[in-house]
Amino acid sequence: MAARDGVAGGEGPPAPWRNLYGRRHGKKLKPTQRRLLDELLPRLQVPIGGRDAGPDRPSLDLAALFGRACPVWLEVGFGAGEHLVAQALANPGVGLIGCEPFVNGVAMALRSIEEAGVANVRLHPGDARDLIEILPPSAIGRVFLLYPDPWPKARHHRRRFINPENLALLAPAMAAGAELRVATDIAAYADHARQAVAADAAFRDATTDPSRPWAGWPGTRYEAKALTAGRLPQYLTFVRQGD
Repeated sequence: MAARDGVAGGEGPPAPWRNLYGRRHGKKLKPTQRRLLDELLPRLQVPIGGRDAGPDRPSLDLAALFGRACPVWLEVGFGAGEHLVAQALANPGVGLIGCEPFVNGVAMALRSIEEAGVANVRLHPGDARDLIEILPPSAIGRVFLLYPDPWPKARHHRRRFINPENLALLAPAMAAGAELRVATDIAAYADHARQAVAADAAFRDATTDPSRPWAGWPGTRYEAKALTAGRLPQYLTFVRQGD
């Protein structure tokens, strides 16, 4: 493993920071949450194998995953799952994959999925990049990154999801014309995202009015907290360029 400062052996350039998220566990899980993790999650979990399986893992069979061929959208870091479930309800013909390493958030999302009765959601309770690495080429029609951890300290900026390495990983999995939608209430993160996209020829910035959310936007608890605190959210749209 690389040292904590990202330099293996103390020499050479900083290595890519693998861990982009913070804690994995929060408050003690309630019995209902534990039941959902034990019983429902195994039925919805994406079978990705793991990094230990090596670089030659086969691409994920999305038709088998959802039981049918359908457009597939991806949400990176779904929090408690309210946006993920709202999109699933509003778009029953689309398959939604949500990634979230925070166990308590996964449990909350499972409760919403069960209560809503949606059948077009699948979950990866871990690092989104482990899943993105095995997505088929041009398979994803839309990606959501909503209120990601801004990692405000300069020494932590490489832990932000929007970075050159992750854009290079994500681009092949997105269809030409697919949208990467980013919502943030941190102006510095919005500027950072624009700069990263401007440096990547695979994407273009298609944002028109960053103060206006997308059509059908259901809102999230993080957005509500931002507005209560007086922070103005920005809604950015980046489009995958055609090859």
